[in-house]
Amino acid sequence: MSLLIDLLAAGWGSLEYYILEHTLTCLVPAFFLAGAMVTFLNRNAILDLLGEQAGIMKSFPLAAAASFLVAACSCTVIPVAAGLYFAGAGVGVAFIILWVAPAANILALVYTGTILGAEMVIVRIIAALLVAFLVGLVMRFAFRHERRGETANQTDHKTVGQSGSDAQRTRPKIITGINLGLIALVLISLLAPNYLVREGPYLHKILVWGGVTIAAAIYALRMIDRDQLILWVRETWWFVRVIFPLLLAGVFLVGIIQAVLPEAWVREWLGGNTMLASLLATLIGAFSYFATMTEAPFVDALMDMGMGYGPALTLLLVGPGISLPNWLAIARIFGIKKALVYIPTIIILGTIVGWFFGNFVF
Repeated sequence: MSLLIDLLAAGWGSLEYYILEHTLTCLVPAFFLAGAMVTFLNRNAILDLLGEQAGIMKSFPLAAAASFLVAACSCTVIPVAAGLYFAGAGVGVAFIILWVAPAANILALVYTGTILGAEMVIVRIIAALLVAFLVGLVMRFAFRHERRGETANQTDHKTVGQSGSDAQRTRPKIITGINLGLIALVLISLLAPNYLVREGPYLHKILVWGGVTIAAAIYALRMIDRDQLILWVRETWWFVRVIFPLLLAGVFLVGIIQAVLPEAWVREWLGGNTMLASLLATLIGAFSYFATMTEAPFVDALMDMGMGYGPALTLLLVGPGISLPNWLAIARIFGIKKALVYIPTIIILGTIVGWFFGNFVF
């Protein structure tokens, strides 16, 4: 009975930390951003830039480069990638964003450099991009015959008040200037707390987020059509009700898993640069949840205990890149088949990358 209570307490502690530290300043703006992308981005323009018919030499680098600027964890990035996907982006592009944003965003890279050095940062960038392009190719090939579905409230997303024939003739640009201003404010509310507040009380992040959010709300009420605002809220709520409960369940399970994982076992089996060590590091990262930047000090501590460079790189990538909550949410919003292709692909590539760089680069 005492063991059960301890495990439940560990799960609750993980859940409490996640809700207090990540929901308000990470998930809330991420959900609103996802809803905004589905509502305000022009589907035809998205298809031209990031859709399946766009060449991979154009869409893949664009998705990877943009992802470096999004400081998001493996859970926060899901509504962002899903918003683009349901707005018309290709499946390969969506999963590149799902991978690169948490695995190698600029904030995590800078922090990694301060703790583990420039060499690890350079290798992390190269490895993340290599995995990203391979993941994009695998997902694009595996689902090349799939017919695209829609969100619960998604329509054809023509400009409000514009007839179908007019929409076909004018082919409006990707987004209007007014709507772009709103998306920019929502994006700033997501990124600013992490970029501007690197240390200190969490209240400081809330204040930054709150100030930008108020500005975004005022802008939306004054500049955006009421029908579009209602559609935006409905699309946002669709993402919340689909993703959020699974994230909470996953975080609770991660807390239990971390409580039963013996530290001595980690030290013994993650030493060296063997394929087995990289695989174990990949599995630990795949099941655990790491918020943005938390992976670097964790890996640094394990390296002090004798962890090899290869497994360390693997954990730096896979730890923040995927997680158990991430698995569940991907399966729910993108479909079980995509999750069953994506997650094993990341585990296999993460293992190989860690082994290769550990033995032939470091």
